[in-house]
Amino acid sequence: EPHAGIDLHVHSTASDGTLTPSEILAMAVPLGLKAIAITDHDTLAGSAAAISQGIPSTIHFLTGIEISAAAPPGFQSGGSIHVLGYGIDLGNAGLASLLDVLKTARENRNPKIIARLNALGMALNADELTPFVGSGVAGRPHIAQLMVQKGLADSIDDAFDRFLGKNRPGYVGKYRVPMADAIGAIDSAGGIAVLAHPYLNDLNGQDGFESFLQALISMGLGGIEAIYPDHPETASSEYCRLARKYDLVITGGTDFHGAVTPGIQMGVGDGSFHVPYSIYENLMEKLRTRT
Repeated sequence: EPHAGIDLHVHSTASDGTLTPSEILAMAVPLGLKAIAITDHDTLAGSAAAISQGIPSTIHFLTGIEISAAAPPGFQSGGSIHVLGYGIDLGNAGLASLLDVLKTARENRNPKIIARLNALGMALNADELTPFVGSGVAGRPHIAQLMVQKGLADSIDDAFDRFLGKNRPGYVGKYRVPMADAIGAIDSAGGIAVLAHPYLNDLNGQDGFESFLQALISMGLGGIEAIYPDHPETASSEYCRLARKYDLVITGGTDFHGAVTPGIQMGVGDGSFHVPYSIYENLMEKLRTRT
């Protein structure tokens, strides 16, 4: 179907989205989407839940993940570089152990942050985060909410500005997977590694971006998310040009998170966004012929 749309970048309650995997599938049907991938941060639980609940017959479903990786040696980036993985074997042991390392690091980060706040004289403990977290993974936004509730900060922004933000007294650096390990784990799980929303990585200068891309390709990168709601037309065309030059597959998606991103609807973004079905077909072809 030439005009059918797809969405290959969707988050569920397994990471930081507000809809469950089954709610996402149920929503995709009336939207007329023909293919979707659930790409939760650092966990396969969203993809696994979707498959166990059964995929509607009108939709092609692709397993996915989004891993927060460190910029490769020699490249500076303000934060994590996000790498999407598609068509991965959910039972792969190597990928599972990499994700376990990330989970442990994330769980150890909160107590360290709280210990720093305690040292500043704030009475907080990790158990008090439970009411704010729900089924998600506790993190700095939840610590900020607790601080506001206890009158230790005026607002979530205030908590970040004074205590939890980078270079503030309560900040603890985040562990990021080395880029080669992230791409390698996706690869060994039978998937294709794709650079997520490249425009959002502040790697200055186009020539700088191309050498960054070459570094990732040398580690096994197979694709680039050129079609993304926040990408200016000129940036998208440049990513498509580079994809052709280096034989990378082009992917696209909305980065839908549910209520967290109210202006972004699955498949259509702000209403004008569209990822053609041919993108899914090309990705599947690449998966079938990957060496």
